[in-house]
Amino acid sequence: MTDLTLPSQGATRAEFWPLIRLAVPLMAGLAAALLIGVVDTAMISPLGTVPLAAAGITTAVLIILISALWGLITVISVQISQGDGAEDPARVALALRSGLLLCAVGGGGSALIMIAFYPLLGPLGQPAEVLAILLPYWVSMAIWIIPFTIFFGLKSLYDAVDRPWIAVGLSYIGVIVNVPANYTFIHIFEWGLLGAGLASILSQCCSLLAGAIFLLKSPSMAPYRQRVAVAWSDVWDQLKQGLPLCLGYAGEGGAYAVVGLMMGWLGAEALAAHQIVNALAGVAYMIPLGMAGAASIRVGQAVGSSKRTRLRPILKASFVLVTLWQAVAAVVFIVGGRMLAQTMSNDPAVVELATLLFLMVALLQIADGVQGVALGALRGMSDNTWPSMVTLAAYWPLALPASYLFGFVLGYGAAGVWVGYMLGLAVAAIVLPLRFWRLTAP
Repeated sequence: MTDLTLPSQGATRAEFWPLIRLAVPLMAGLAAALLIGVVDTAMISPLGTVPLAAAGITTAVLIILISALWGLITVISVQISQGDGAEDPARVALALRSGLLLCAVGGGGSALIMIAFYPLLGPLGQPAEVLAILLPYWVSMAIWIIPFTIFFGLKSLYDAVDRPWIAVGLSYIGVIVNVPANYTFIHIFEWGLLGAGLASILSQCCSLLAGAIFLLKSPSMAPYRQRVAVAWSDVWDQLKQGLPLCLGYAGEGGAYAVVGLMMGWLGAEALAAHQIVNALAGVAYMIPLGMAGAASIRVGQAVGSSKRTRLRPILKASFVLVTLWQAVAAVVFIVGGRMLAQTMSNDPAVVELATLLFLMVALLQIADGVQGVALGALRGMSDNTWPSMVTLAAYWPLALPASYLFGFVLGYGAAGVWVGYMLGLAVAAIVLPLRFWRLTAP
């Protein structure tokens, strides 16, 4: 049966397996990046609540920068997938080479921005006892951004040309290195927070080096090693396409980071609890993020091969899969939140608050998955500006003021901050799918 004659339900069912086959390795690869954060959290937690809170502040700001850089990485992935859909290896090679150059510039610039931001943490109300030990970890994690960004630019090639498990293997090289490096640097050499940052840099560089070697040596990658002339105009073109994505992702990530800063206003214990929830819930979120990436690639391939009738079935199948997963994740957080918190902290106040925050995270799971997948599908169509405006509007004029209102004015504390954040997710989960449906009307 051809793409043009498949009935709607049959076309949707036909997308389940290709999406799963692509999404599972994407999820596994993205989870590897988050597992490094989980390892850091687990290794830092024995040092006490204040070091754990320091990691929480760092993560809050990293989220903004990585979210913005993810816009650049998304553009590279979409351009590669469209070139692959058009069966044009030279187009893929050009997108990759110009993209890696853009990642190097973007990663370096982000590292400098993060270092320059450090003096503002005190005026933003972060706890003095946390800031007293933060600087070495802060600088090392700023440097970590550079190999992280270049690696994920390279990883987008393997994901988009049907070599996703190669990307998974490369990602887990970093995890394997990170575990013993963290233990050695933090607890044997007694470098504390600085050791955690150095271990992250080392592990990410190992993944990047392995990815570069595979690209240069593997016979299967030969079509993408061909010489193509990369001009700064190509890099500039990717940057122009990526800027709306950067703003949109930074808007979402920035809103989440401000939630983290609000936790700092509530004290070190709230920051530590937020870091625990952020680390563990972040790993679970790699499932819908992987599905969003799969939807983006599948949509990009359909656009590149001029098969627009596949677009709606791709989104519908993605929604079914991500909703099922998010429902399971919500149950895990509701039933097992306290146990998860106890594995990361022995401070009773931190455990109690983290348990409550796990309940809040459970409530937003399905909306978060739906808006993420819709966003990925829209970006596969290179529809970037309008979705970014929606994201900015949902989180900044709506979610953050609501978080402040519920958390501080009405006095509901950490739980109130999360209630306000959920409002932004709900708006995005409604508006973004409607946008995709309108653009794909027959």
